[in-house]
Amino acid sequence: MMIDVKETLLTEEGYQKLEDELEYLKVTKRKEVAERIKVAISFGDLSENAEYDEAKNEQAQLEERIVKLENMLRKAVIIDESNIDLSVVTIGSIIKLKDLEFDEDIEYAIVGSAEADPYDGKISNESPVGQALLGRSVGETVEVQVPDGVIKFEILDIKR
Repeated sequence: MMIDVKETLLTEEGYQKLEDELEYLKVTKRKEVAERIKVAISFGDLSENAEYDEAKNEQAQLEERIVKLENMLRKAVIIDESNIDLSVVTIGSIIKLKDLEFDEDIEYAIVGSAEADPYDGKISNESPVGQALLGRSVGETVEVQVPDGVIKFEILDIKR
């Protein structure tokens, strides 16, 4: 198995969410899965025991997620949001954009890939839109190549 040694860029909030998830998985979820395995074993013959197989698969996925979270947290670099330069878009910036095609304003936070959640307005610095916005200033128009073509944004505001 190849280990990715790339650092994980996180905001303080993102770091805390990952820590909370890890704690939940280790303390609560592990017990739940162990109990499911114990119950499945009590049904007898393991060779044809779907509940046992399902519980063991869930346990494997759980342990894989725990290892992934531990690695992410070990390699975490927390973005010092108090030092964010508000003259240009950087990781940790919250930017207000005008979508020039649809003439609507949208707001995104630029975050590291580990805490990206487009449905929550958090886009990765490694995404096409995130990459195109980094280093840009208020008033600039940015064109981004996306699978559907090209989208154009005007940067209206940068804050933290």
